[in-house]
Amino acid sequence: MFPELNNLLNTTPEGAEQGKLTLLCDAKTDGSFLVHHFLSFYLKANCKVCFVALVQSFSHYNMVGQKLGVSLTTARERGQLVVLEGLKSTVDIFFRPREEPHPLQFLREANAGNLQPLYAFVRDALEPVDCGEAAWRCPVLLVDDLSVLLSLGVGPVAVLDFVHYCRATVCREWKGNVVALVHDSGDAEDEESDVLLNGLSHQSHLILRAEGLATGFCKDVHGQLRILWRRPLQPTTPRDRSLTYQYKIQDKSVSFFAKGMSPAVL
Repeated sequence: MFPELNNLLNTTPEGAEQGKLTLLCDAKTDGSFLVHHFLSFYLKANCKVCFVALVQSFSHYNMVGQKLGVSLTTARERGQLVVLEGLKSTVDIFFRPREEPHPLQFLREANAGNLQPLYAFVRDALEPVDCGEAAWRCPVLLVDDLSVLLSLGVGPVAVLDFVHYCRATVCREWKGNVVALVHDSGDAEDEESDVLLNGLSHQSHLILRAEGLATGFCKDVHGQLRILWRRPLQPTTPRDRSLTYQYKIQDKSVSFFAKGMSPAVL
């Protein structure tokens, strides 16, 4: 995890809130550093994590995790981390008998909007059990990223339904958290992406939006991060507050600073 980001969010692994939906969004930049942050953050917080990884391989996430001080392999072996490796699963699913259930079953069905098997996977992975297992603090669902489902033919309403059921189970019933990344293409004609992003924004308690610089590439400033704390499903009120910082990604950390206050500029 990135300590500077924790300071901006005024949180620590020991004091992590529960029952929240956090929306990660990237526009004209790569926001994957936010996924790596929250993955390592919740593992260090001793939470039970279900990671739906639709973008990269497990080895990639594990390599980055080691730089941030966590071992995904160890966490998975001890039962703290359950991973659905999308890149591997999309190949395996076509070599399984059709009657065998699979979280990504929609890939070989005419009805691409059926995400019930994926929800069942999340529910089974995070459902609390009393059988002498390690006492995890709370369940967490992390998805990287939901936009991939749109590109695979799933409609935005089906994705929103999936998130709604996950919130109802993980956040409300089990007092856990949901964190999901969505890519903002910036294309005014991409209605499906807009529906998904707007729908999730209204449900979220915290929105982290990574954006590329309007001036283009800069080696000393990689982008800016907008942080919005919200009261979901309610009109915007003075209680909503936001902050904007610019950042630079380094090998094992991310530095944040006020706009125009990069050490390289000063």
